[in-house]
Amino acid sequence: MHPRIEDYALIGDEQTAALVGRDGSVDWLCLPRFDSAACFARLLGDEENGHWRIAPKGAAGPCTRRAYRPDTLVLDTDWETAEGSVRVTDLMPQRDRAPDLVRVVAGLGGRVTVRSTLRLRFDYGSVVPWVRRTDGHRVAVAGPDSAWLRSEPEVRTWGKDMGTHSEFTVAEGEKVAFVLTWHPSHEPRPPLVDPYEALETSVGDWQAWASRCRYDGPHRDAVVRSLITLKALTYAPTGGIVAAATTSLPEEIGGVRNWDYRYCWLRDSTLTLGALLSCGYDEEAEAWRNWLVRAVAGDPADLQIMYGLAGERRLPESEVPWLSGFAGSTPVRIGNAAVKQLQLDVYGEVMDSLSLARKAGLSAEPHIWALQVALMKFLRSAWRQPDEGLWEVRGGRRHFVHSKVMVWVAADRAVRTLETHPKLRGDLEGWRAMRDEVHQEVCEKGYDAERNTFTQYYGSRELDASLLLIPRVGFLPPDDPRVVGTIDAVRDELGHGGLVHRYSAEETDVDGLPGGEGTFLACSFWLANALHMTGRTKEARELFERLVGLANDVGLLSEEYDPGAGVQLGNVPQAFSHIGLVNTALALFGDDEAG
Repeated sequence: MHPRIEDYALIGDEQTAALVGRDGSVDWLCLPRFDSAACFARLLGDEENGHWRIAPKGAAGPCTRRAYRPDTLVLDTDWETAEGSVRVTDLMPQRDRAPDLVRVVAGLGGRVTVRSTLRLRFDYGSVVPWVRRTDGHRVAVAGPDSAWLRSEPEVRTWGKDMGTHSEFTVAEGEKVAFVLTWHPSHEPRPPLVDPYEALETSVGDWQAWASRCRYDGPHRDAVVRSLITLKALTYAPTGGIVAAATTSLPEEIGGVRNWDYRYCWLRDSTLTLGALLSCGYDEEAEAWRNWLVRAVAGDPADLQIMYGLAGERRLPESEVPWLSGFAGSTPVRIGNAAVKQLQLDVYGEVMDSLSLARKAGLSAEPHIWALQVALMKFLRSAWRQPDEGLWEVRGGRRHFVHSKVMVWVAADRAVRTLETHPKLRGDLEGWRAMRDEVHQEVCEKGYDAERNTFTQYYGSRELDASLLLIPRVGFLPPDDPRVVGTIDAVRDELGHGGLVHRYSAEETDVDGLPGGEGTFLACSFWLANALHMTGRTKEARELFERLVGLANDVGLLSEEYDPGAGVQLGNVPQAFSHIGLVNTALALFGDDEAG
């Protein structure tokens, strides 16, 4: 039986991340960066595509229990056996020169025989390395990649079936540590880390970081876990935040909507910035803002919807045919062709983010406003074009209502910036006129008066969950009858099991793909926010409680959820979902209960 998406926990070092299953197996790890080729790819294939399992000998199933140490990204996995109990602690310490995966086995009671099976497979499970023994280490080399496995001197390792195996016994109070270190094969081995010191330091560093969170309302544990997850998805050298740690986890089991999310989306920028600033993480917010400014610098006509970890622009999409896909869901994709799409909403998201950063007091350098002026100059002539919309649909361009609303946001934030900062220079009257024109057009062409709802695109009858953001961005006030009607229509027509689909994927050709998908968790959080803004706070809080309960046993949310099957879907952990959790908690409880 194939593991479920919610069976996985995350560990990472803010440059890459690994997924650890309930059975004690590390099934996904890309080295040295989030977007590098995986050396463990069992997640999207089978054991022969790379994994590392440490578990009691003979334990075929999942662990007895597991949990993160409080307010950390250090994972404890426990087994109770007939012989005794044992714990495996997994972490990736903050790196110096190289990434390290540390696994510490500790005896909790009795005497337990433990087995370690390591199968390194570089380049997404396709390359079997040559393994040799050097200075008491197992060294795996293939092309540009090299990995060193270090364990206690008394633990014997041997090679068999293209894997490295160990078997040892731990009694109560005894510990055995393993460290797997990657480095480029042409470079010398990096300095060795002390696994026990790394464990102690990691726990202390994560807890100190989590203690800075200003939110002290209901579900604080879930909020802090979401913030830790966002921190773990941050590429520390640049400040960029990836959308998820994985690629090609399906939006429908057996379906084709399998995308690579190991990149940074501009669509996340305002919501991420707001969550970080509201919870007291100004340093992280400024790093994200600075990444944003560097990434979008250049010709405004070339603005992309996503970029690489350091702002790379070319993210060519290809398929990996040797991987069978998660639960048989193919194709497995590397890269993302949606990078080439025109999505006008990103101009609004960038303008809104930079406006929010300036309002929050983040350093406002002159070149940032010059960049905003250039963006507005382009947008004034380009906003009337159809585009591919927020959801990166591949069914052709349309006049998406959300895109036009975000064009209005761009003009509105530009106008407000000039009104509050008179020393700045810009086309105030021209931007006001543009703002008014966009507003009028959306209300005339994007609104269905018969049904009292805005629609997905001009002239359509379809709905889109992004319409729930209309009151949030200030396009119309929450008490406007058109806003209330839109919220009710989205809930009624896109709702499923109390949650919300992005759009009617199975009933429209808008995305140009067969099959369906699960309910979208971020959109469901948007619904909770919209209900709260329109005075239905009791319903909003009930929905929020439901959504928090959909996290797995260690508090992680994927992109989507299938209410019928009761399983998570899509890439994991999904930054958009965790941002939604934080911002909704702040909206529902932050005003009167935040510290």
